[in-house]
Amino acid sequence: MQDGKLNGPHPADDLPALAVERVSHSYGQRKALNDVSFTVPQGSFTALLGPNGAGKSTLFSLITRLFNVRHGAIRILGFDLSKDPGEALRRLGVVFQARTLDLDLSISQNLIYHAALHGLPASAAKTRIGEILATSELRSRLKEKARNLSGGQLRSIEIVRAFMHRPRLILLDEPTVGLDVRSRAAILSEVRRLVHEEGVSVLWATHLIDEIDAGDRVVVLHQGEVLAEGFVPDIVAAQGARSIGDAFTRLTGVRAKAAQPEGVA
Repeated sequence: MQDGKLNGPHPADDLPALAVERVSHSYGQRKALNDVSFTVPQGSFTALLGPNGAGKSTLFSLITRLFNVRHGAIRILGFDLSKDPGEALRRLGVVFQARTLDLDLSISQNLIYHAALHGLPASAAKTRIGEILATSELRSRLKEKARNLSGGQLRSIEIVRAFMHRPRLILLDEPTVGLDVRSRAAILSEVRRLVHEEGVSVLWATHLIDEIDAGDRVVVLHQGEVLAEGFVPDIVAAQGARSIGDAFTRLTGVRAKAAQPEGVA
């Protein structure tokens, strides 16, 4: 790696950032995913929308190789996770649902350490931090310990960390869980900005319908199966629905859930 850019084979521009092909996964007798197929185009924000228990986290565990793919195939920029995991995973960034920052390190130390794991020297890492946080108030707090940050700020730094090595695909697993409405909106806005400015592809897993914009691509996952895939207007029209929330309910039989305002239990 040089200057934060990946060396080695480069995928064609027309390949999807992520291709999930007929993937199934079971826990004993319980099937968590059943013949799941969908794509995430390069340079897109794609929402993986499904209620809790739909199979979103299982799918993310397969894409990140926490679990082995036994049935079907997963390709990142054309590289098969089972056959060429090194090339595939080099192009991947991840924000897990659980918090993973070291609270006793400073913000800067957390980011530089992560960058080093991807072969990025400290000088290049500092430049990259400045690029991503150019308009953020967190740029002036880099020397503070991570434990001094609010929940929303901690999540923002985890997202910065995922972007540090310039991956081409980023997975975010329910990244706004437990955050207030303002923090959720800020994080969504920042991720969408980075998709637009850096051409990165994002798969954003959520069960909250109000995190979906009218121009998003959406994959509806329910009980381990893909029920719909496409842009919001196309899914709404196909279901004869009034909104993506209405379409989601018609597809799944589950009432679409929105985030509750602050102070509402």
